[in-house]
Amino acid sequence: MVERGGSGVPGGRRKQRVSMADVARLAGVSSQTVSRVSNGQPGVVGSTREQVLSAMRELGYRPNSAARALRYGQFNTIGVILFSLSSTGNSRTVEAIATHAAAEGYAITLIPIDVPTQDNVLGAFTRMGELAVDAVIVIMEIHLLDTGTGSFQLPPGVHVVVVDSDAGDRYSVVDTDQSEGARTAVQHLLDLGHRTVWHLTGPETSFSAQRRTEAWRAALEEAGRPVPPPLHGDWSAESGYAAGLALAEQADCTAVFASNDQMALGLLRAFHERGRSVPEDVSVVGFDDIPDAAYFVPPLTTVHQDFAEVGRRCVAKALQQIRTGGEPRPGTDLVPARLLVRRSTAAPPD
Repeated sequence: MVERGGSGVPGGRRKQRVSMADVARLAGVSSQTVSRVSNGQPGVVGSTREQVLSAMRELGYRPNSAARALRYGQFNTIGVILFSLSSTGNSRTVEAIATHAAAEGYAITLIPIDVPTQDNVLGAFTRMGELAVDAVIVIMEIHLLDTGTGSFQLPPGVHVVVVDSDAGDRYSVVDTDQSEGARTAVQHLLDLGHRTVWHLTGPETSFSAQRRTEAWRAALEEAGRPVPPPLHGDWSAESGYAAGLALAEQADCTAVFASNDQMALGLLRAFHERGRSVPEDVSVVGFDDIPDAAYFVPPLTTVHQDFAEVGRRCVAKALQQIRTGGEPRPGTDLVPARLLVRRSTAAPPD
């Protein structure tokens, strides 16, 4: 609410708050009609709704969201806790969550965590409680948290959806099908005729990187192909460049699966500098399908992650818990990934 009346100067008359009754009198409707309009409820004819909105604007009336939350038992806000906004996956997932939450009439409150420890996460949940949210979406690596006991537990009684985690036995989890996406990438290279596929992994602390590496290894073993030693990166193009300089010295390296597109970009530069043409000498596949991937030189073959769908499903699961009052239903909901074949892959050299 805002205040009106008085001089607004020291010694002046104290301002009075604009009430719902004030709006109702000016609009010539009941307070119940004003309440329905301010809460976005149906059942108000268009002309009446515009009349009420016009009165709100004239009086400077703003609904008291805190009072409304206490009355109806919800705040129309979803909290998001995450460890990093710098990664492509996290930033695009947050964007999708915000977009779909807004479409449902919800805002989001974001709390980033620098160090993934039990105390920091519980502290973030405490802050979320103080900020009054209806549910929390957590984007983090639960199985790798430094809890000291090896067992991480989120606060009980909280509506929670978890993204990018292996905690489906305890929580409602939404994730891209990392394993199937990686298998598709490796199989594509094998089908082109490559004897084996080298792999540039993501950080060892990453659940997504772990799943992609496991799938890469399994695909080669199932095909009866040799499994080269993986190279380790940190999601950055710089780490991809360093790995590419090493791989360029491997004469038998004709195909590389990079765990994300940024590292693939570094590979492309390293191979170019070392005279290894892509894809004539070596093929490269990435993962994520970032917007720039189609404009790399050459355009990058990559695994597309549907971050918008991940965000949509997160919001849908959070709202289901809010509206039913139920506990999080354990299980993992996998969003399919698909391979986009561009010009960075081809048959191996003769």
